[in-house]
Amino acid sequence: MTDLDNSSSANLSGCTLTILMPVRNEGVNLRIMLKMLRVLVEVPHEVVVVHDTPNDDSLDVVSELSSDQPVRAVHNKLGSGVVNAIRVGVEAATGRYVLIFAADEVGPVLAIEDMLALMDQGCEFVSCTRYAHGGRRLGGSVIGRVLSRAANRLFHWMAGSVLTDCTTGIKMFRRDQFETLQLESRPVGWAVAFEMAIKAQLEGFVLGEVPIISIDRLYGGKSTFQVGPWTIEYLRWFIWGLRQLKIKHRDKGTVLIRVPQSTAVGGKATR
Repeated sequence: MTDLDNSSSANLSGCTLTILMPVRNEGVNLRIMLKMLRVLVEVPHEVVVVHDTPNDDSLDVVSELSSDQPVRAVHNKLGSGVVNAIRVGVEAATGRYVLIFAADEVGPVLAIEDMLALMDQGCEFVSCTRYAHGGRRLGGSVIGRVLSRAANRLFHWMAGSVLTDCTTGIKMFRRDQFETLQLESRPVGWAVAFEMAIKAQLEGFVLGEVPIISIDRLYGGKSTFQVGPWTIEYLRWFIWGLRQLKIKHRDKGTVLIRVPQSTAVGGKATR
């Protein structure tokens, strides 16, 4: 463990929210994101940046900004991949709630207040949505956008998922319930987010959903999206989720929706 990995840990006792971001050379985007979080997040929180390699340019940003805000770097010792980064990050987290998302997205920042409001109202797992209640997705590859929208609509209809955007990586959950999900995803893209959404419904968690305007990768870095490997892993969870939710006739349950004023008129929670 480097000195940076130890930095700020003594000052990060239990807090309300841990913001967990897996990174791979996201220095430019991470700097922007941390500055936004410092201004917009009002609850006691910490930011845990999980990196795979010691030469990740994100570490320089964490080192520079850690004196002014509660951010620290944690090395992913379990191997590369978002699923392993989440495991390591949750283990290091001190917050009552954990929020995961990629450092290259802007949308999650504006949704944090509404996601927290749903958690405080009794939700145990809250997901953002780009495809309902006024949510939208901007940027990214055309094929990625088409596949994502089609897969989510089909899964919502065929499997009976109560969430309208299972594949988004923007999820908030109670830290003490994380182990209940028993993650099994392979370290391919953000397929783990799909798995988490399916298992949260299967476990009977109280679910919530917040629409966002998602903007993919504003600056720097390079997308790791690969059509072949990603499609295979997402398809694996699509079929598994279909069998579990539809064929086994699991209770659909309900989802609490909170529409922020930034995406539509409202801001109230409805079922």
